[in-house]
Order: sequence, then structure tokens, then C-alpha cells
Amino acid sequence: MTASTGLTGLTKHRLFWPVVALLALLVGDLIASPAFFSIELRDGHLYGNLVDILKNGAPLILIAIGMTLVIATRGIDLSVGAVVAISGSLACLWVSDNPDGIGTTLVAFGLALGLSLLLGVWNGWLVAVLGIQPIIATLILMVAGRGIAQLISGGQIITVNSHSFEWIGSGFLFTLPGAILIALAVFVLASLLVRRSALGLLVEAVGGNPEASRLAGLRSARLTWLVYVFCALCAGIAGLMISANVHSADANHAGLFIELDAILAVVVGGTQLTGGRFSVGGAVIGALLIQTLTTTVYALGIPPEAIMLFKAVVVLAVCLLQSPAFRRKLRRRRTPRPGQPAPAPAPEKIEVTA
Repeated sequence: MTASTGLTGLTKHRLFWPVVALLALLVGDLIASPAFFSIELRDGHLYGNLVDILKNGAPLILIAIGMTLVIATRGIDLSVGAVVAISGSLACLWVSDNPDGIGTTLVAFGLALGLSLLLGVWNGWLVAVLGIQPIIATLILMVAGRGIAQLISGGQIITVNSHSFEWIGSGFLFTLPGAILIALAVFVLASLLVRRSALGLLVEAVGGNPEASRLAGLRSARLTWLVYVFCALCAGIAGLMISANVHSADANHAGLFIELDAILAVVVGGTQLTGGRFSVGGAVIGALLIQTLTTTVYALGIPPEAIMLFKAVVVLAVCLLQSPAFRRKLRRRRTPRPGQPAPAPAPEKIEVTA
């Protein structure tokens, strides 16, 4: 195998262009700020831009992992942002109304994640049992969920001052932020379940052809139900991270548009919206790419109002480079068609001097 053949095969890998885009952004940040990669140890904790990217991107990573499995079954979950707001509001309400302590924090976590699981059961019931289209079924909770969060918080921003509660968003363990370790644990668990067991094959089978899977004896409805519950659980954990990181719960803005970022991360990571084959690792890379985009915008001094446009342009470029049809058209433009003469060279200019 020649080097050119190996390079061509490498560029066809679904994670090649997302990784290239991520590395290009990091190199651009390094050029703009030579100290961008610097990491320092203070009071036994690691600090730096790379650590911040991982910590701030942890909620998106969690939601992208859950969204990957949903999309792999030909579904979509637009309600994850609302679940983030509900989870954070309920946890902060419980912590603010009870004495500070580890027991209070654990109860708050249990209530928030328990409600998140119920919301996932609701979405899965609408999709898997009633047969409602996923985009409509989850749109119901996307709209109603903000209202539920408003009812929980009383329409106010709930502030908390609890060290045990704040740990999940801004605490440290083994010199690393706790949010990174939690996201890593969920990623490892999801990877083991879908790649070291039959669960991944079942998800791909249901997403590839639901009717054939049902006729083959697979309980596709139960599996579809399960992935929506798992996605809601990931969103609930992300909601705890976000509210703990800012020490408050804002039902209006917590998790706003995070469902769109999660879908972008999954698509950029190589999972197709038509279902079937998926990549949990690709979703993590896509989430890191989007979080790095946000960090790059601030590092380069680009106005925050342009974040969405800047993000859309980069994501569009990555998606185009991932598209085999787009790459074929580029190759056709560069190489002449068989039987077509190569373009004649431009005539040389003859300068006449007096």
C-alpha cells in the first residue's frame, strides 16, 4: 500500500476531519496566545485553558453521548435543554431550603436525577409505545419543560452556597475537576456497554431497519425506550453540573440551545441522523470541537454575538469535508475527465518596450 493510498484511506475515516478541525483550532489559539497550552498546579489543582475546555465541555459531552444513542435509533431528543433546567432547578431548590451538608446534597442529586429519569420514561413512552414521531414527542417536553422549571423555581433565580453541592460543577479530585472525571466515567461506561456487549449491535440494528429488527425478534420498542431514559439521565447530570458551576439555577437560560450543540456534536462526530452506525467517541470529539470553538471566539476577541455564526461556519466546513459526494466533486474539479484534454497553458505575455 502506497503512502497516497494510506492517506486517502485515512481521510475517509469519519473522525479524521473533526480531529483535524479540533487540532487546527487549538493551533490557532496557540498562535494567538502562546501561553494557551500552559497548565499550572495551584493548591493541588490543575488550571489552564485546556483544563477549562474539558471542564466547561463536560455537560455537552454527557448530553452528546446520550444523544448519540437516541440518534442511532433514528430518533432525536429536543428536550435535553429543558431537562437540564428542571434538574438544576429542583436540586438548587432543595439545597436552598435545607441545611447545608452532604446528606442534603445527595438527596438533591437523587431527586433531580430521579425526575430526569421519569422525564426520559415519558419521552420513551411517547416514541416507543404510542409511536409519536421523536421530534414531536420531545418537542412537547422541550416547550413544557421550561414551564415546569419555572414552576419549581417560582420564576426566580435560585442561588445556593453549598460546598458539597458545588463540587460536581467546580470541585476537584486527583488534581482534576470533578466534572471531567464524571464525564470520563460516563464515556467509559457507555463505550463498554455498546462495544463490549451486544447492546451496540442491537442499537445499530434497530436504527438501521426497525421493522426488520422487530421481525427478527428484537424488542426494539424496549430498546428505544431505554435510550431515551439514558439520554435524559445524562441531561440531568449535566444540569447539576451547570447549576453547581454557577452556584444558581436559572430556569430560562440553563441549558438553552444545548440540544442544538449536542446534535451538532453527534453529527460532526460521524453519526448519521438516519440511524444505524454510530460513534460515542466521535460525539465526544464533536463536543470538544464545539467547546473549543466557543473558547476560541473569546480568545481571539471575536464579539460574543458572532459565536453562533462562527460556530455554524466551522461546523458546515467540517460536515462538507466529511461528505463523500462533496469530496468527489472537488476531485472532479481538480482532475480532467477521461477523454477530455487538459486545459491549455496560458499564453506567455510578450512585453514590448520602446
